[in-house]
Parts: sequence; C-alpha cells; structure tokens
Amino acid sequence: MKIAVTCENNNVFQHFGHTPGFAVFEADDNTIISETFLDSGSSGHGALAALLKESAVDVLICGGIGGGAINALGQAGIKVIGGASGDVRSVAEAFVKGTLSVRSDFHCNHHHHAEGHDCGSHTCGGNCSH
Repeated sequence: MKIAVTCENNNVFQHFGHTPGFAVFEADDNTIISETFLDSGSSGHGALAALLKESAVDVLICGGIGGGAINALGQAGIKVIGGASGDVRSVAEAFVKGTLSVRSDFHCNHHHHAEGHDCGSHTCGGNCSH
C-alpha cells in the first residue's frame, strides 16, 4: 500500500491544495518499508489528484481539504484521511497500525484562494493553523 502525506518540513501540511509536496510511504504488513518525497511543483488541486494517481498512491493523509479535491481523489481511487497533524512518519505509522487520531473539522469550505479564508475551526492562509 502507498500512503501520501501532505508535507512541509517533515510535518503534515494543513492545506492539501497548497502543499509543497508529499511524503510517500510504502507499507507492507502494517510496517513502513520505504519513504520518498514527491514534489508537487506548481500543481493545483485537480493536478495533485492526477499526480498522486500516477504515483500509484492508495491513501492520502492531510490536514485540511475541500470537497472538490476529495471528489477528484475519490475518482482517482485514492482514499482520503483528513484532520491529521504532526510528524509525517509518525502519522503514516499510526495509520498502518490503525491508531491514527484525526480532527473531524478538516473540510475546507471555500471557493477561492484568498489568504485567511475559513476552513471550519481552523484558518487557512497557505499554511493552515488550528
């Protein structure tokens, strides 16, 4: 199984559509067996779903994410786990062990990319804080 985690400085990046890249983990038998970094370049929301699909990712773990991106990832066959935070490797390890704890308020409800838009109980500004 391939797991991509939105990533900046080895921490879960809090806004899927603006992530600098993904820490990509390969897991087998509930154990992480490899880790690579996938640069998102200047890709936007829709292109990120295609990028992850091309990389054969099965699961995306992120902080915040909007409904359109969730739909695009779902159409690409990628399961979305939102509301994560912390060190990307620890998050991936917790996911494969079934112990990952996430926030329930991870849906971003916006139709523009202005700084400081509201995403539930946290505020996005390129790098969300909650």
